[in-house]
Amino acid sequence: MPNAVRARATAAVGGALLLAVATANAAVAAPPGKYVSLGDSYVSGPLIPSQVNLGCLRSNQNYPSLVAAAEGVSGFSDESCGAATTDDMTQSQADGPITVNGPQLDGVTSDDALVTLGIGGNDIGFISIIATCAGESLINPFGSPCTAHYTSGGADQLAAAINATAPKVGAVLQAIHQRAPHAKVLVVGYPDILPEYSNGCWPLEPIAYGDVSYLRATEKRLNSMLAGEAAANNAQYVDTYTSTIGHDVCQAPGTKWIEGLVPLAPAAPFHPNALGEAAMARALEAALAS
Repeated sequence: MPNAVRARATAAVGGALLLAVATANAAVAAPPGKYVSLGDSYVSGPLIPSQVNLGCLRSNQNYPSLVAAAEGVSGFSDESCGAATTDDMTQSQADGPITVNGPQLDGVTSDDALVTLGIGGNDIGFISIIATCAGESLINPFGSPCTAHYTSGGADQLAAAINATAPKVGAVLQAIHQRAPHAKVLVVGYPDILPEYSNGCWPLEPIAYGDVSYLRATEKRLNSMLAGEAAANNAQYVDTYTSTIGHDVCQAPGTKWIEGLVPLAPAAPFHPNALGEAAMARALEAALAS
């Protein structure tokens, strides 16, 4: 190769390398802005190692923490707390006489670039629903006693609770926009808890066969409400249900991403385990990339 050609080739390669290094350095020097996570126990990751806030049962392996690490955000604040409702976005959350978390919206500021919200399940009574349906299944495992309980008198109490929660979620989203006007806001839905294509696995999980379809439809109604409120309030909805089908409470350990009444992996009953939180993180990362 002639010296002049070799010199030009060397210069071109060197220039490309310098450009690549400069680009990489720019990416490191100017990462995305601060990320704030808000929400309930499906966000906080109760009992998943390692727990970094025992009052809120918050894990450093929950989906917000995984996303913060993957996205390389410049700052991260996880305000999520087990048992939170929409009320706990604007008021302190207490466990009896003990305050376990301040108002979650206090963590949202004008310099935030990303805010995620996972809320609504406790507003409709998630824990009491599980307790009621599990108890009813012991009396009539092959019927639909829980469905009868929540639709007695001809009105669907859980559907009404979801409808009543909708404006509360909308108000939280509006408050987020007011506090962080430049932030991208995402509403994260709930993953698949019960089998999509069967009537469950009683007595392994104490939900009566006839109640599985009702509870599944109720969760989908809740997610649909969250998607609607996101669309109405300048936010993006993140579907974590579709990608978690087949990983419900009835699956074998290692396949299940949601633990059952007696967890076989570190997690709260009827909550995501570490695999479930990782799956939710992947759904959120995919939404951020879209």
